[in-house]
Amino acid sequence: MLRLTKKADYGLMAVKFLAEQGRWADGISTRVNPAFSAKDIAAAYHIPSQLLAKILQTLVKSGILISHAGINGGYELARGPHEVSAFEVIRAIDGPLFITSCVTVHGNCDLTSSCTIKEPLSKVNDSIRDLLSSIYISDLCDPDMTVAQAPKNAGLVILAN
Repeated sequence: MLRLTKKADYGLMAVKFLAEQGRWADGISTRVNPAFSAKDIAAAYHIPSQLLAKILQTLVKSGILISHAGINGGYELARGPHEVSAFEVIRAIDGPLFITSCVTVHGNCDLTSSCTIKEPLSKVNDSIRDLLSSIYISDLCDPDMTVAQAPKNAGLVILAN
């Protein structure tokens, strides 16, 4: 079974929340204060705020979010929700996507020369990456969703047999 980590799930939930709370015109939020705190987002989905704060900082470092300090501070999307893919969020939090240990950031495994499944699994890996790259945060959003209507644990889970 292939699953997203909890961190990636929470990251997608947070980015989706920020996208739904903004009023987007040409990729720019038109809200007076488009920023929300980690506590605001965590409360909406009933997830741990300290863990979410770390995830949000990771998303800031990757350029997906912008953080603002101060009394009206918080987080907002750095780009419009139609410009941020699910793959980009997942990769920022979990790193490169590998469904097996055949290929890693350090290269190929020791059995590369005799392996008969590397190529088929590489195609599966590429297909998953391509699919997640074609899903934008705007695709995950309900345009009529409000903070009060945000469901508990409304994350994205990918399962494969």
